Amino acid sequence: MRDPHDVIINPVVSEKSYISAEDNNAYTFIVAPDASKPEISDAIEAIFAGVKVAKVNTLNRKGKLVRNRRANTVSSRPTTKRAIVTLSEGEIDIYAS
Repeated sequence: MRDPHDVIINPVVSEKSYISAEDNNAYTFIVAPDASKPEISDAIEAIFAGVKVAKVNTLNRKGKLVRNRRANTVSSRPTTKRAIVTLSEGEIDIYAS
C-alpha cells in the first residue's frame, strides 16, 4: 500500500466544492492519476481520523490549451484526476484558515 499522502495530493477549494461539503457532506480532492477508488477511500480514512467514507466518485479533467501570444506557441495545463468523496460519518475541516 502506498503512503496516503501520495494518493491524496490536495483538496479543491472552490465555491462549488464548499457548497457540496456543507449540503451533501461530499469533499473534492485532487488525487494521483493512477489512484483507484478503494485506494482513495483508504487514504481519506487514514489521513483524517474518525471519518467513514460512504462512496467515491472520480473524474479525469483534461488540461486546457494555453496560447502564448508573444512567442506564438501553444502549451497545455496539466491533466488532473479529481475524487469526490462522500462521507457517512465524521467531518473534514479543510476549509479552516
